[in-house]
Amino acid sequence: MEKVAVVIVGAGPSGLATSACLALNSIPYIILEKDDCSASLWRKNTYDRVNLHLAKEFCSLPHFPHPPTAPTFLSKKCFLEYIDKYVEKFNINPQYCRLVESAIYDEDEKKWRIEAKNTQEEEKIEVYESEFLVIATGENSEGFIPNVPGLDEFEGEIIHSKHYKMGSKYENKDVLVVGCGNSGMEIAYDLSNYGACPSIVIRSPVHIFSKELIHRGMTMLSYLPVHLVDALITLLAELDYGDLSKYGIRRPTKGPFYLKELTGRSAVIDVGTIKAIKNGKIKVVPAEVVRINKKTVIFKDNFEKEFDVIVFATGYKSIANSWLKDYMYCLNDTGMPKNSVPNHWKGEKGLYCAGLSRRGLFGVSMDAEAIAHDINKIRLCLGDG
Repeated sequence: MEKVAVVIVGAGPSGLATSACLALNSIPYIILEKDDCSASLWRKNTYDRVNLHLAKEFCSLPHFPHPPTAPTFLSKKCFLEYIDKYVEKFNINPQYCRLVESAIYDEDEKKWRIEAKNTQEEEKIEVYESEFLVIATGENSEGFIPNVPGLDEFEGEIIHSKHYKMGSKYENKDVLVVGCGNSGMEIAYDLSNYGACPSIVIRSPVHIFSKELIHRGMTMLSYLPVHLVDALITLLAELDYGDLSKYGIRRPTKGPFYLKELTGRSAVIDVGTIKAIKNGKIKVVPAEVVRINKKTVIFKDNFEKEFDVIVFATGYKSIANSWLKDYMYCLNDTGMPKNSVPNHWKGEKGLYCAGLSRRGLFGVSMDAEAIAHDINKIRLCLGDG
């Protein structure tokens, strides 16, 4: 058994940020990562053309801003180079290929007992004991695909957006993209650029902005109230894009930043999708999928069409509850924080969560610094600092 002050589960941006903040407070920790690399979601499960939609100043990890020479909006390659430099700067050494199978709080010892499978050494079980446990496995642990009647009998290809790389293999194919968030919109655009015939399901109202406009809005939030910023950038977006309702796209009645705070749902950052929709390169289906019959997809308004491929850009779900046996100290039944923002990061019995506030990279730094500060304060009170 290995004993340490803090065990962090997950070596994505949240886990790395938390480890750096702990190190700066001289708090011993171990990171357990199920994959063979840091930031595995970014390295292995993002499509090739992806760029960060937020400006670099909102995507920095703690104590290491992006250099002035970096572009305002980072490419996947640039961001991963930044991650590698972050790991090197703070001398972060995750224990890779450690699949955490169980984490239980021992009431007698007042410690967390974590069991992890070492998938490199004949699946050896390793045991760790810690005063504090940080869940940093992220919001995007496992792709979610809705249970659509007939889906199992679909005669084409079904993939989740997590596994989508690029559209070249889908040239001349009819592809249905289900989900109109940032991933769905960008995948539809990528498909159209590679000669596919994409359709996208957009049944709910959605805010659409350029990267530059969202950047401007986030900057204004430091000086103006949310409702005023929402009104200003919504007006500017309407001037930019015109009336999109004739294309099957409706705008929510509430503002984008208000909705982000309320629901965690982000506005869509347009990378060229709207122009492709207006040009007819991408078809909008403003109705939900009701059922599937072989290659035919039937929609709620009785419209039906045959497709070769269905891409589900329908989000993710946290799987922390599958291994965190005493999850109720910090999480709800869906694997998300039971406490609302800004107290979402702290649970009971020394249990914390980082990067689960639905605020993306922007929220990671705040979570990591808050967790490290709280752990340091507790250790100082106990005489362990």
